[in-house]
Amino acid sequence: MRAYLRLLGSGDFGRLWFGASVSLLGDGMTLLALSWLVLNDGGTAQLGLLGVCFTAPVVLGGLAVGPLLDRFDKRTVLIADSVIRALCVASVPLAAALGDVPTALPFVVAAVYGLLKMVPLAGFPAAIPQLVDGPDLDTANALESLSFSVATVVGPALAGVLVDAMGAPNVLLIDAASYLVFAAVVATVRRPLVPPGKRAADGPGEPGTKTSVRVVGRDKVIVVTTAAFMAFNIADGMLLLVVGPWLAKNELGGASALGALMASLAAGEFVGASLAGARAGRGSVRRIGWCQAGAALGFLAVLAVSQPVVVGIGYFCVGLLSAPMTVWAQSLRMRRIPPEMHGRAFAALRTLMQGTSPVGSAIAAPLLLHGGIGWSAAVMVALAGLPGLWLLRYSGQEETPPAGTPAPAERTEVG
Repeated sequence: MRAYLRLLGSGDFGRLWFGASVSLLGDGMTLLALSWLVLNDGGTAQLGLLGVCFTAPVVLGGLAVGPLLDRFDKRTVLIADSVIRALCVASVPLAAALGDVPTALPFVVAAVYGLLKMVPLAGFPAAIPQLVDGPDLDTANALESLSFSVATVVGPALAGVLVDAMGAPNVLLIDAASYLVFAAVVATVRRPLVPPGKRAADGPGEPGTKTSVRVVGRDKVIVVTTAAFMAFNIADGMLLLVVGPWLAKNELGGASALGALMASLAAGEFVGASLAGARAGRGSVRRIGWCQAGAALGFLAVLAVSQPVVVGIGYFCVGLLSAPMTVWAQSLRMRRIPPEMHGRAFAALRTLMQGTSPVGSAIAAPLLLHGGIGWSAAVMVALAGLPGLWLLRYSGQEETPPAGTPAPAERTEVG
């Protein structure tokens, strides 16, 4: 705990982490509150449309967010995003207070949320290397992972209680307030968050940017870890979006069982991220590969359909081993990607990750229908585990500088 407490008490990073955690908690409440509003007014078909509004704009927003983060002070971008989303979300309780919520308004709010989702998801990790020293990157990335995992579980659970107590529109008012808290906290960050060494007048077309893009694309460590994670996320999407709900409904007793499985996964992620960030510099391509291969074995637990405890242990193991590989891979990227590219790089990478999970749901549904749980488990293990073993081929390459980086002697001569 000393490493975490020291970093949280260090000033700017601790404040930014607190504000982001509050905002994430509000986001978890918004999804449930909007879903409840739509279910009451339009039914299941409209709920599917709401899901499209939440997810489809993410790709478009992710493409636009990266250049903004690399062009402007990240504090300015995060504050503007929070204020815009606060006003957008607050429009629902305001409309309810004035009489009635227009039918289209929840869908507009969901679309704006999806369009701007990548601003904090890319902006926070892009800011981390500017707020903490290199040895603390693992700890900082673990803290980001922890806040995300906790908010994903606590937000919807808290919203479920509050919707019954105060109504869905008032729950959205809490989320709007959480955005304003984030904006206020970001405003207290004293350290400028412009890309290091980048002039205020520089733009995306300035010399050096294309070179940086090529450097990232030629970096085998970045390319292979990203490809492996995308494959793992497809398997994860199969489990979370289709296989898990199917098991809960048909084999394990209903919605309460699904809630218990998700809690087990989140608990595993919490423990795994805590362990990964407790000591600096332990991440490597080799350890990432072994963790991914080990997490893949956890998917086999879905075969124990008559033993809910075994299935829950499998979920816990998936979370326990996937969280460290996420923390370590993010630290590797921060060290290897040129600082002036952090905004675009993290926006692009996280957009890719967001886009691969739905692919899993498209694969899992026909597999369950025609092949049953056995084939589904086999495909999940293969998608998650084989890329992890493939990463072992690149063990030790994180020690080499990225392609296109000047050699140490050259940097000395320039200096």
